[in-house]
Amino acid sequence: MYNNCGSTMAEKILASKAGRDKVVPGNLIIAKVDLALGNDITAPVAIREFERFGVEQVFDPEKIVFVPDHFTPNKDIAAAEQAVIMRRFAEKYNLKHYYEVGRMGIEHALLPEQGLVRPGELIIGADSHTCTYGALGAFSTGVGSTDLAAAMVLGEAWFKVPSTMRFEYNGPLPCWVGGKDLILYTIGQIGVEGARYRAMEFTGSAISNLSIEGRLTMANMAVEAGGKCGYMQPDEKTFNYLEGRVNEPYQPVYSDDDACYERVFNFDVSALEPQVAFPSSPDNVRPVSEASGIDIQQVVIGSCTNGRIEDLRIAASVIKDKRINPGVRMLVIPATQLIYRQALEEGLLTTFIDAEGVVSTPTCGPCLGGHMGILARGERALATTNRNFVGRMGHPESEVYLSSPAVAAASAVAGKIVHPEEVV
Repeated sequence: MYNNCGSTMAEKILASKAGRDKVVPGNLIIAKVDLALGNDITAPVAIREFERFGVEQVFDPEKIVFVPDHFTPNKDIAAAEQAVIMRRFAEKYNLKHYYEVGRMGIEHALLPEQGLVRPGELIIGADSHTCTYGALGAFSTGVGSTDLAAAMVLGEAWFKVPSTMRFEYNGPLPCWVGGKDLILYTIGQIGVEGARYRAMEFTGSAISNLSIEGRLTMANMAVEAGGKCGYMQPDEKTFNYLEGRVNEPYQPVYSDDDACYERVFNFDVSALEPQVAFPSSPDNVRPVSEASGIDIQQVVIGSCTNGRIEDLRIAASVIKDKRINPGVRMLVIPATQLIYRQALEEGLLTTFIDAEGVVSTPTCGPCLGGHMGILARGERALATTNRNFVGRMGHPESEVYLSSPAVAAASAVAGKIVHPEEVV
């Protein structure tokens, strides 16, 4: 089937990096990577494996990125020792892109912001949400720490070429509906294994009208549907975002008109409500109207999914001149130092603090139940993060609901899950 049709963007990038004219789903290939990423949980494991090779240098010190972001600022001695392993390795091998606290941000917000992601590139990271960078036209995917170690030595990784599923979203987006709602709705429709080891191509008029922040949110959560990667094909919004960030030339890649897709979905989003994922799976999705009135004790606005400046602006617009419900703790975590400063300069942080919210330095902390927002037994949180598995944010008998920043902010004011229009 695939030999007689054109290629998708994902297939073209993999073929190029493997030195082939064409690849088709199911092919096993060795491909050269443009960037390899590790964090404070996964990089120390990769470093130990790297040392077993007995080599004297990494494949390219400008193509390895280390970001301590999960337990930093260091939450305890063990976390501090993990960070030290990364720091010493970065110093020893002269890694150009090592981001210490103060320069650090949540990795999947930081790399695009710093101009390290370019269309047409192949990026791997020892973190499942590395798929985020597909929003800028790259093939990016998460790998294990041993694969990261091999890539740091060889500059290569192995892949089984995935088939591609195409998702078309058409119609004007209703007020308060954005990228988080689109991807939650999609996961709810196909399930957490619905795109297992597939590339997810997002397209349609709603995607064209979506901001880069919204696209990054969607690509970020492709893995929650089982996707190997998720991507949008580059357009003028992509190029405008990259201008001033990326100094090196890049070559955008596009799917052929006659490319073959395993399956095509068409969604009319013109009447879509904001979406909420109920415990304890990202595919347990319902419209916010079906979640209305559920009491919450904590709200988290941030993470690699929704900690960008647009997300903070939306949350602040809902909360402005209001107070957080006294029964709710609201944690706001700008995803990078630059976003933190921009939010400060725009007065967004003042809005959150006046509302009695808490503003944190960039960290993944509460998203994975690491620190800075752990839930106790019986507590319930509404978060803009990407996962709500049992015990994800703390005690196994706590609960996590997922939503957009607009729904999260409105619910923090109400003390229960509500549609933003009930508060604004």
